[in-house]
Amino acid sequence: MNLLKTMSAPKTIATLLILLSFSIPSAYAEKADQDKPIVLEAEKVSVNDVQQIYDLEGEVLLTKGSILITGEKGNIKVDAQGYEYVDVQASPKATASFRQRREGPVDEFTQGSGQSVLYNAKTEVLTLTGDASLKRLLNMQMLDQLRGWKIDYDDVKQVYKVYPPPNAKAADLPLARAILSPRRKATLEK
Repeated sequence: MNLLKTMSAPKTIATLLILLSFSIPSAYAEKADQDKPIVLEAEKVSVNDVQQIYDLEGEVLLTKGSILITGEKGNIKVDAQGYEYVDVQASPKATASFRQRREGPVDEFTQGSGQSVLYNAKTEVLTLTGDASLKRLLNMQMLDQLRGWKIDYDDVKQVYKVYPPPNAKAADLPLARAILSPRRKATLEK
């Protein structure tokens, strides 16, 4: 008997969230990124310097240190303390993407995509929504891979959370998937 079919949808979803929430004990995001300027490229950029709001349209490319975010349109708000809140949307035919180098001497990156990329520089939380995927790469080899409707990644707490669509039914599950490398092996290879 299929365990997913015997459980109710809310219980199944809650169980998936618990199972797919895990901690990454390795490197944090590149801390030097916090002090880097934002470089914006797009077909059209609208700047409201008084309110610190920037609207971008067409082939958006945002760079801040090792952070690279791409999409079709975007919005950036900067708070009074100078923290950026980035919201980049994909075009109907492509995805929006996020990439950031991890802190430390190794060549490690976090890389993700979805229909929407939200990044809160103050809390260092990345949210990918809509056929989302997130990978952790070491020397361009995949260590971890996550897929789901929505993925939250908290860099400060080093926690991923993968969510199925809000209207998911037990018969449709699993709608969230994780492939995780053994931590001992990944640690020894560094």
